[in-house]
Amino acid sequence: MRVDCLERMKTTQEYFAHYEAIAAISGRMLTAARGGEWSELKTLQGTYRELIEQLKEVDSGSELDESARARKLDLVKKILADDAAIRDLSSPSLARLSALFTVNNPARVLKKMIGLR
Repeated sequence: MRVDCLERMKTTQEYFAHYEAIAAISGRMLTAARGGEWSELKTLQGTYRELIEQLKEVDSGSELDESARARKLDLVKKILADDAAIRDLSSPSLARLSALFTVNNPARVLKKMIGLR
């Protein structure tokens, strides 16, 4: 039973090491996007995808305690925020359109876009 507990701890540590590596790469990707370094961004995206695939292999599916869930949530929020910022930087027109939908009624925006009043 003690060996089983130690194995779960090792798996959980690996699991979080992967999440932390993904968060670090997403931060580097955002830095590259902000600097307009698109080839660097593309290279980092490859590493990002590899880490995601490895995470699937490491995920034990075991229950996380409250502090581990909070830690995971913080990492996921950072990764998603970086991803959203990268998309905004790489697609400025989509960001402007998104802002229109946020501020205005989406139906009114669509009608305006297609020329209806």
